[in-house]
Amino acid sequence: MTDLDSAVAALQAGLLVAFPTETVYGLGADACNDEAIARVFAAKGRPTNHPVIVHLASVEQLAVWSRDLPDVAVNLAHAFSPGPITFLVHKAKHVSSAVTGGRDTVGLRIPNHPVALALLAQFGDGVVGPSANRFGHVSPTSAADVLADLGDRVEVILDGGPCDVGIESTIVDCTTDPVTILRRGAVTPEMIEVVLGMMPLDPTGPSRAPGMLASHYAPRCAIVLVADITEAHAVKSTIDGRVGILDPGPDLAVYAHGLYGWLRDADRRNLDTLIVVRPANVGLGSAILERLTKAAAPRR
Repeated sequence: MTDLDSAVAALQAGLLVAFPTETVYGLGADACNDEAIARVFAAKGRPTNHPVIVHLASVEQLAVWSRDLPDVAVNLAHAFSPGPITFLVHKAKHVSSAVTGGRDTVGLRIPNHPVALALLAQFGDGVVGPSANRFGHVSPTSAADVLADLGDRVEVILDGGPCDVGIESTIVDCTTDPVTILRRGAVTPEMIEVVLGMMPLDPTGPSRAPGMLASHYAPRCAIVLVADITEAHAVKSTIDGRVGILDPGPDLAVYAHGLYGWLRDADRRNLDTLIVVRPANVGLGSAILERLTKAAAPRR
């Protein structure tokens, strides 16, 4: 039996499987099995009213999991899927409230990773896949990260190497007009505007998708954001304890790809504080800054 066969068998048995995507590693369970979904929440320590995203093997499956799939979702899916984008749509009747956190909407995406797509195709149905880490902590971008966070809580860990993108998918609420970006990612507002002919809105109101809490993606150490390396050294001179500086440079793809690994490394080094030079607040940089702002927020 191959690792993929073992993973499919585990999903069919209601057990948990960690799998790679182009964004971060997901903690997978059968999206039609409420007991399996409950195991995901228990393993992560995640509040049960917090929705999880359903991963699918093809664009055609979006209509199965959605009620009256809107044209904007179809257009975005054909433009960017498989890829780092999630569509929030009205859920089909069969979609469990365990998936949606009691909401009438569901997040759907087709990941762009050969291992994930092979798993989903062989399983043949939807798989929930929140990040494979303890709730609120730094998301995993390698199989080793998953093992360190969740250990034997996961039946099978599929190792697909390091994640290419390194931060979670863009979440687009397709139930609003214009559409609303609930979480920024590698598919930027400008890219969406090109496809739809309109700039998406920014979110307002309470959390209605993963990653919308004020504090999230956080290492154990404190995060302090600064404008440049000069300010970083000035701030460092005022802070007691073990302090590190992170300045990834101007390449935003490199910044995103390495971000969570660097945050995890800060904890491995037992830093008390990590001073981080902010990226430019444009395109992918705005998605990185969104994660860093949440990582630096007061802890719950």
